[in-house]
Amino acid sequence: QVQLVESGGGLVQPGGSLRLSCAASLSIFSIYTMGWYRQAPGKERELVARITSGASTNYADSVKGRFTISRDNVKKTVYLQMSSLNTDDTAVYYCKAEYQATEYWGKGTLVTVSS
Repeated sequence: QVQLVESGGGLVQPGGSLRLSCAASLSIFSIYTMGWYRQAPGKERELVARITSGASTNYADSVKGRFTISRDNVKKTVYLQMSSLNTDDTAVYYCKAEYQATEYWGKGTLVTVSS
């Protein structure tokens, strides 16, 4: 059974940084496009950042220049480095793996930005 396990969430002050990790039990991790999504209270889930099998990336406008997505195909892990966090970044962050018509989701990790 495929599992995506997120970690690294927590409470951080405005202006601070966090690094999220998502470890995947995918047999061929490298072929999957990996993404980070987030869902704030009362809002729909939205894309934060994606990285393809070829390491092409795209970001939501709201996080460009502040967040960086990366992947380690040997460790089967995708990362989200977040900096200059603000209260609008408070959300549950989910990891997603997709390949053709197949997709898997993690259970999420909570990021709270508050003073």
